[in-house]
Amino acid sequence: MYIKKILWAIALIGLAVAAYFAYFVYSAMFKPNTSFNNENAYVFIPTGADYNEVRAQLEPLLLDIDAFDALAKQKKYTANIKAGRYEIKKGMSNNDIINSIRSNNIPIKVSFNNQETLEKLAGRIANQIEADSLSLIETMTSETFYEKSGFSKQTALGMYIPNSYEFFWNTSAEEFRDRMLKEYNRFWNDSRNAKAKALNMSRDKVMALASIVYEESKQASEQPRIAGVYMNRLRIGMPLQADPTLKFAAYQLPQYKNTVIKRVLNIHKEIESPYNTYMNAGLPPGLIAMPDISAIDAVLNYEKHNYLYFAADAKRLGFHKFAKTLSQHNVNAREYQRYLSAQGINR
Repeated sequence: MYIKKILWAIALIGLAVAAYFAYFVYSAMFKPNTSFNNENAYVFIPTGADYNEVRAQLEPLLLDIDAFDALAKQKKYTANIKAGRYEIKKGMSNNDIINSIRSNNIPIKVSFNNQETLEKLAGRIANQIEADSLSLIETMTSETFYEKSGFSKQTALGMYIPNSYEFFWNTSAEEFRDRMLKEYNRFWNDSRNAKAKALNMSRDKVMALASIVYEESKQASEQPRIAGVYMNRLRIGMPLQADPTLKFAAYQLPQYKNTVIKRVLNIHKEIESPYNTYMNAGLPPGLIAMPDISAIDAVLNYEKHNYLYFAADAKRLGFHKFAKTLSQHNVNAREYQRYLSAQGINR
């Protein structure tokens, strides 16, 4: 009888221990363990990170980090860290969290528009993916890449078509650059290539002219007309005389660093530069800015007309007045110059 009681006691203790262990396992694996109030949170795990780095990000998000540690070790996650951007949803259990950060690397939308230089583009991209701006600019300006891709220092900015693209956060600088080359070649489809060929222009020349058109006007509706003016000038051998190229040339000089030219003056027309389209006939050697897709297509589908001139419209800011003769253009130009003077814009 006494032995039977002992056996019953042992059995009850065993059941209690088993129950406790089962509860512990359940709590560690399936009990909700998030502490944030939002619907979700994200962790960004860098390339080469160890478990301690992951844990440091998770600790503020979890109710019980020790329970998470125990399950992470049991599931061998601590030795299998994967870089990326991972989502943790409110109410997730430790098991759900580990499954998510083990295999559910969530892409992000990377977007950029109209960056003036590769350096500025690198800075913008570095704020969106893991690669830093230094590694990006070094990769973008690699002479080896230039030789392989056919780009140059003057034309490389044209490889980056402004848009939104889907990337993994842990994308490297090389992966970003190479993906952009693929997107560039995809952008230049059969239709666009055929139109460029019909204009007797290379892709680089189209991009160079598109950058001027874009700097002249952000209004997509009149970009084809502006492109038409420049195509007319190129056809008859007239210098482009594009004011944005003078600004670009000026900004390369030390005296214009950290300045903003609001009014192009005659002194700017005397700058010695291959980008000075008052001094030099034809297109400049490269882009002066990153053009919108609308400006690129405006060149490829330029409006056919007889205009040779245009000037900013003082009564419709952002738009332009077009003229077929120099005399009419001078009237339009003087009207805008009077407007600038009235606004106190002298340089």
